[in-house]
Amino acid sequence: MSVEPLELNALEAEIRACRLCEAELPLGPRPVFIARPEARLLIAAQAPGRRVHETGLPFNDPSGERLRDWLGIDRETFYHHPAIAIVPMGFCFPGTGRGGDLPPRPECAPTWRRPLLAAMPRVETTVVIGRYALGWHLGLKGGQRVTDLVADWRQHAPSHFPLPHPSPRNNRWLRNNPWFEAEVVPALQARVAALLAAP
Repeated sequence: MSVEPLELNALEAEIRACRLCEAELPLGPRPVFIARPEARLLIAAQAPGRRVHETGLPFNDPSGERLRDWLGIDRETFYHHPAIAIVPMGFCFPGTGRGGDLPPRPECAPTWRRPLLAAMPRVETTVVIGRYALGWHLGLKGGQRVTDLVADWRQHAPSHFPLPHPSPRNNRWLRNNPWFEAEVVPALQARVAALLAAP
């Protein structure tokens, strides 16, 4: 059953009013996501960083610049094409720890993810970014390596493309795994181009 835009708008309003984990958020709640009923490409990421929280715009940071390069699209397309939705595992900035940003809040995905994805029934391909999104969408277990799942991308494409996080923190990973940009990125770009060109 498809969900009409009016219903999606109501769900979005509920999410933006959510205060479920307010007490645990260092900067308070500010859900950041883009949901569209006609989306064919879903970008499933981790959680907003501090800069994204401040601007309210998903991937408005160096990670976003690299991600857009991987997808083969420009900034305008990324934010405004009606076929693209951007829905992280946690909608609000979770805070910063010793090794970088904290994981997405555990309350968020179980509460909101299934109804929101159900409101976008036309999604054909999900770009799955980072350990927490890979766990939810592709069943990555705690002991498994992200690298192994990404290397096995052909088993999941074209419905899912598992990716490492595009953060500058992963520069070493990219240097150590040149097959990713040689093999996965071109296939991803071709798939994205086909989805965005479809009527």
